[in-house]
Amino acid sequence: MTSQQEMSLVTAAPPVNVDQIFPEVDMSAADSSLFVRATVVQASTVFYDTPATLDKAERLLAEAADNGSQLVVFPEAFIGGYPRGSSFELAIGARTAKGRDDFRKYHSSAIDVPGPEVERLAEMAKKYKVFLVMGVIEREGYTLYCTVLFFDSQGQFLGKHRKLMPTALERCIWGFGDGSTIPVFDTPIGKIGAAICWENRMPSLRTAMYAKGIEIYCAPTADARETWQASMTHIALEGGCFVLSANQFCHRKDYPPPPDYMFSGSEDSLTPDSVVCAGGSSIISPLGIVLAGPNYQGEGLITADLGKLQTLVYHLPFSFLHRKKTNRILKPSDRSWGHSTSQV
Repeated sequence: MTSQQEMSLVTAAPPVNVDQIFPEVDMSAADSSLFVRATVVQASTVFYDTPATLDKAERLLAEAADNGSQLVVFPEAFIGGYPRGSSFELAIGARTAKGRDDFRKYHSSAIDVPGPEVERLAEMAKKYKVFLVMGVIEREGYTLYCTVLFFDSQGQFLGKHRKLMPTALERCIWGFGDGSTIPVFDTPIGKIGAAICWENRMPSLRTAMYAKGIEIYCAPTADARETWQASMTHIALEGGCFVLSANQFCHRKDYPPPPDYMFSGSEDSLTPDSVVCAGGSSIISPLGIVLAGPNYQGEGLITADLGKLQTLVYHLPFSFLHRKKTNRILKPSDRSWGHSTSQV
């Protein structure tokens, strides 16, 4: 199979061969102005090689743009890499020379924000006229952050979101984000924001994004388990928004070979072709309908057309929440006790 075939798009039309097993709703006959074509990228980082990863990102972006995509979302830590399986040889009260060198190499693969890599990503967004959401490892001094960068179709860097709470051992290599980077950008294609991997399990963060009116909820992740799909469907329903979940698909051979890079606790059982991250990228509608994916088959582009009015229709039953209200204190003697006293 050629590299072009491996990265074949999950098209919006009905499948034309047995390899296209992720059908979507056919919007081709509808008014295109009412829809936004969105793509989530499922592909692996070129680990420890940021220039090569940027080249790969551009090839994928070009392919998505050729298919008419207006929004392209990449996985968590696509630029800089997700250090799956690595322990950095950490133990409480002890470090090793190899662990320190592992972190040095990982730190060198990260990018400064702003910096030359950010400028190149902006140029890509402008060249291919797409809104771009990119997972990166951000470097600020000696500290690394798991970050999402946002670009508009004119090549403007809109801003970033830093992962608020890294999970488990991630906390030993990544700094913590804070409330200063929880943006929702109002763009011509909708209000766009992102939450990364397991911070999607943080109700207060989701609520903050809902309060900002998010319509296109991007969820770059490293979780390939089937249970992840339940979380994505719930968020789509809870927030009344489209959810775009992008994950990497990786074999062991996509990481440096041992002993340069070790999968702690499992290296002996792995072959170069062993799948170490099975993807599962998907796109879900505000009604909880899976529009594309999940893809557990390999690298690919997962694409769907998002109806611009669907989030509005979803919110109609809750529209009273946005009206002006006058509330008064309830007393046990109040005849209205047990009923709403909000005055619309």
